[in-house]
Amino acid sequence: MTLRCSLIRLATVLLLIAASHTSLEAAAPKEDAFSSLEQNLVEEYYGIKVADPFRSFENTGDPLVQKWFRVQSETSRKTLQSIPGRSTLVEKMHEFDSRRSSKVYNLSITDNDRYFYLKERPEDETGRLYCRDRFEGKERLLFDARKYFAKSGKEYVISALYPSNDGSKVAIAVSANGSENSILLIMDVAAKKLYPEKIDRCRFASPSWLPDNSGFLYNRLRPVTQSGQNPQSDSKTMLHRIGSNPSIDREILSRTLNPELQIRSEEIPAVEYEHKSGYLFANVSSVERRLTIYYAPVSELSKKKISWKSLFQPSDEIHDFAVTKNDLYLYTPKNAPRFTVLKTSLSNPDIQHAETVVPEDPTAMLTSFALCSDAIYFTHSRNGVEAGLFRKEYTPGAAPGELELPFKTGTIHLSSKGFRFPDLWVIIAGWSHNSSRYRFDSVKHEFRKETLSSPAEYPEYRDLVVEELMVPSHDGVRVPLSVIYRKGMARDGKNPALIYGYGAYGRSITPFFSPDMLLWTTKGGVLAFAHVRGGGELGNQWHTDGMKTTKQNSWKDLISCAEYLKAEGYTGAGKIAINGASAGGILVGKAMTERPDLFTAVIAQVGALNPLRGEETPNGPVNVPEFGTIKNPEECMALIEMDPYLSIKKRVAYPAALVTTGLNDPRVAAWQPGKFAARLQKATRSGKPVLFFADDKAGHGMGNTKTREFETMADVLSFALWQTGHPEFQVK
Repeated sequence: MTLRCSLIRLATVLLLIAASHTSLEAAAPKEDAFSSLEQNLVEEYYGIKVADPFRSFENTGDPLVQKWFRVQSETSRKTLQSIPGRSTLVEKMHEFDSRRSSKVYNLSITDNDRYFYLKERPEDETGRLYCRDRFEGKERLLFDARKYFAKSGKEYVISALYPSNDGSKVAIAVSANGSENSILLIMDVAAKKLYPEKIDRCRFASPSWLPDNSGFLYNRLRPVTQSGQNPQSDSKTMLHRIGSNPSIDREILSRTLNPELQIRSEEIPAVEYEHKSGYLFANVSSVERRLTIYYAPVSELSKKKISWKSLFQPSDEIHDFAVTKNDLYLYTPKNAPRFTVLKTSLSNPDIQHAETVVPEDPTAMLTSFALCSDAIYFTHSRNGVEAGLFRKEYTPGAAPGELELPFKTGTIHLSSKGFRFPDLWVIIAGWSHNSSRYRFDSVKHEFRKETLSSPAEYPEYRDLVVEELMVPSHDGVRVPLSVIYRKGMARDGKNPALIYGYGAYGRSITPFFSPDMLLWTTKGGVLAFAHVRGGGELGNQWHTDGMKTTKQNSWKDLISCAEYLKAEGYTGAGKIAINGASAGGILVGKAMTERPDLFTAVIAQVGALNPLRGEETPNGPVNVPEFGTIKNPEECMALIEMDPYLSIKKRVAYPAALVTTGLNDPRVAAWQPGKFAARLQKATRSGKPVLFFADDKAGHGMGNTKTREFETMADVLSFALWQTGHPEFQVK
């Protein structure tokens, strides 16, 4: 496994949160009750005047703002639950869930083959922590967060787990109500007993165990001591010794301790001990994909202050790396937009003259690599949807060979125990094929299934048609579009279409199997995924062509994909719904305001819908590398252009909208979706509903219970089916 995966655990999960739709009169608050929330506020940015009538929403502690959120949410909840057919969708999701006795995820395997994982049974709302020795071993239940915190009045889940190198201990991150504000608990595995200490403020903790497993390095947020303080600013890497009070933990890396490293206040410092090489690696991170890494021998931990040596800076354009005892492997798009893997010395790196191990393929993107004792393995992806796995031995002059996978796949995830072990695991999946986990036997050259989740069959989806298309966008660039529907569907322009998109951070939407989301196809609908610019499906340039000053390409790509589906008869006028979450809020919000005539429904979940004001939020400064800053005139103009809230115009016939947020969201402040919904309700003249739902038991989508996930998906599907005219979902 490469080091970036463990150093930075940024969310890359596809969020599928939803809500539904009411009449405009039902959704909007009474004018006399909330009229004071609207202001005549205008600000000037580099000569451009910008109106911000709902700035008051940013004070979420204001009782009137809280009341508006509550009234809106209650109305929206009632409306969503009144949609005919919605309850049937929820029942079907529970029935799907009951088809397998268990679902396993968050698997971590130690060097001595001890497996740690979360397992969820049909009767469980969240995953419980188990372990076993080897794949064939007998499993043991270690920890149930829901039971442990039963009297807290909050819904706690296990958000991550970090076993020690020998599997004798495990650090367990738990968080409540989707907040991601994790608490670290530490367990003695043999005794199944928790140590007395509980370490809070651990949202970015990522514990890395010491050589003797007596403690770990971890990131900790500073305590909030005054109003207006950003809880994410100036976090620190600490060293904790098991059994000791966290208040005496030693500071290892921080802005104050290491001024020579010029760590910015918003950056997250993390240190990992890579026990196979004997080095400490310090990562100073934001959402910037180009890494900033320092390193030092582990012996430096005995000193009062570590003497860090620069390994690479953003100008080196390293997006990922892995190490052996002597070598450093680099994953980079420098002079290779579709990525390459290079190799240089670990003790004396020379990146400029590094050896090419895996050359760039001009027809496919190099998406990942893993080191094993006998070979390097790497994956290719064509247009983000067609994946291949390759193996190359370390012997000089050896040529890579493609491995034949158990089935044709669109997504491959690799994991290994590193360069000292031959073990390689692959998880493969497709739009119509459930994910499966295999161990590759390099001696027999075969895959052996090692899926821990129990099997399940979904005969409902045996006749699905999957088309991978390339659609011309506004500037002639061809955009990948995945289209899924039932065999025999007529392309007569009468089918409802649900298009999902994201387009940010260089993250790709790769094929995945979701029986719940695929229920859309059982209602005669076309399910589509637009791989717009800003994502990473076609390489590094695909990302940079949809960020900051080029962000408009993202929503214009989505518009082009919708127009194509309409022109080719997959769907038609009044039948198109679009859905985006988080940064995908910019995508669907701007597509709506630019082409309100094209879309019938817009579903924005926990969306970044007022990015101009994003830097005012705790998570805003760290996102500047992706979206830009108001401190730079050119980037500020780009932020204004990409801002859906600012793009809303009065007296326009906008589509129906479902806008959601989690009141515990640490990534996108709840007031961003709130401001957008309020302004849209005020501006639209279409008579179509604008629903706003704020969940007080949720955050950004992480840490939801199973029932909440089902309810959320049912909201999305039923709202979209209602608005696109499906007869089973029409509210009387």
